[in-house]
Amino acid sequence: MDKTNKIPLYLQLMDKIVAQINRGDYVEHDKLPSERELCEIYNLSRITVRQALQELEREGYIYREHGKGTFVAPKSFDQPLVNLYSFTEEMKRAGKKPTTKVLSFEKMVVDERLAAKMTLNVYDEVFKVTRLRLANDEPLMYETSFLPLKVFPGLTEETLTMKPMYNVFLEHYGVRVTRATERFSATTVRHDEAQHLKILENQPAMLVKRYAYDRDTLIEYTISVARGDKFNYTVELS
Repeated sequence: MDKTNKIPLYLQLMDKIVAQINRGDYVEHDKLPSERELCEIYNLSRITVRQALQELEREGYIYREHGKGTFVAPKSFDQPLVNLYSFTEEMKRAGKKPTTKVLSFEKMVVDERLAAKMTLNVYDEVFKVTRLRLANDEPLMYETSFLPLKVFPGLTEETLTMKPMYNVFLEHYGVRVTRATERFSATTVRHDEAQHLKILENQPAMLVKRYAYDRDTLIEYTISVARGDKFNYTVELS
């Protein structure tokens, strides 16, 4: 550390640790030296080291486990909310291999609450599809989709297993998502979701409700639980 530098020491330490992570000296979930060790390595005060670690945690580079230490955080995916997007395409852009596992597929009639959300009549039929979205075999999102049967007659679980859902819409039904509305809120992960996402129950997550349309027709209502440690959502304002 250069104590004659105008850059504050905690920022210098942050830069040093980030550079080590970027070089691969530390990889995801590697344990970092303790506060005391960092003080000795870089001849810094405990206050300076603690401030650096607090800022690194806030910026998503590290995470802490009580009684265990400080670790390198796994990289999160930055999801832009400017244009229509698909999980599959966004993961490919990030250099990841996207896969989808269909957990359940069933036909059901809608109640008043769901009918109102989807502009359907009570007792209209929909397909309820629960899927797990993965990147490089790591589970990231737990999704439950409701698809109107009158829009997608004859839809099967096998078809959704073989192709991305929006590809099925277009190739088999000539239906394209032309616009979508998404609503975001904070949530905690339920027991069954936690088992599939391989995280702890009640861990913070992002709840995303998507209403997708082909022109004026609602073709999809999806509730997604996105791991809070894996996604950042970016909104561009103008």
